[in-house]
Amino acid sequence: MFWLNLAHAESLMPTAATDVAAQVDNLYKFLLISSFISCAILIGGMIFFAMKYKRKTDNDKTAYITHNTFLEFLWSFIPLVIFLGVFGWGWHIYHQMRHMPENGLEIHVTGKQWAWEVQYKSGVKTANLVVVPIDTDVKLILNSMDVIHSFYVPSFRIKQDAVPGRYTALTFNANKLGDFHIFCTEYCGTQHSGMIGTLKVVSKEDYDKWLEEESKVSTLPLAQRGEKLFQVKACAGCHSASDMSVKVGPTLYKKFGAEEELNDGQKLKVDENYVRDSILNPNTHIVKGFQANVMPSFQGQLSEVELSALIEYIKTLK
Repeated sequence: MFWLNLAHAESLMPTAATDVAAQVDNLYKFLLISSFISCAILIGGMIFFAMKYKRKTDNDKTAYITHNTFLEFLWSFIPLVIFLGVFGWGWHIYHQMRHMPENGLEIHVTGKQWAWEVQYKSGVKTANLVVVPIDTDVKLILNSMDVIHSFYVPSFRIKQDAVPGRYTALTFNANKLGDFHIFCTEYCGTQHSGMIGTLKVVSKEDYDKWLEEESKVSTLPLAQRGEKLFQVKACAGCHSASDMSVKVGPTLYKKFGAEEELNDGQKLKVDENYVRDSILNPNTHIVKGFQANVMPSFQGQLSEVELSALIEYIKTLK
């Protein structure tokens, strides 16, 4: 029955999509099995001796039992060997996780409330999507724009904090095609649970094709480029673009050209300058019913062309 339960438990684990993930699972199974055997020996032995040597009558006397040096050595030495073996095994796996490839594919990943912004050396940008080729060493260079985030891919058994003001790194080599979940595992604010993404493993041919297609985004019409930026910069995580539903920030649907009431009672028309100020200096105009210091400033992060593209996209939300 135990082996059936163990097999069932293994099936509940996320798919192991790297060699390191398989090694982590093997270590986990060893710890589980050895812990079960140790528990069975300890509890079983206690029950056996309690039954065998219990007093049969009130006049029974406890037998004189002295120590056994050899047995005392064994039950101390054997666990020590097992613990040292597990330590060495775990260190070997950890060393593989932390050994950065010299010529790996480098991808920059920035955590921010509440999305993952991904940038490739070719200039391609995505939001909450990391695309990598199969059987290729990949190095993710992580940083954060605001608070501490943590990049976690369960199927790869890897996790690394993204820390403001410094770079951290994470490496892997995926051996299975498919889409794998990305989570933030460091509480980072009210929308922490929604900070999820996808790590897509494709063939090398499909990866080159995808990279080429994404590189053509700069040739799109201005409004379509703005729509792409709206996703890449994770604006959709806080602002609805398709209906009047309210998220962390006010909806942008049918807003351009309308009047917006602010917390101070002032009413302003949503025009190009209003949108620009709201992107670069978000605390300048706080819409009624919303709080200040929630939206980060994009000052210095967007070019004039990108700002114009976002404005043109917001104009189309009707």
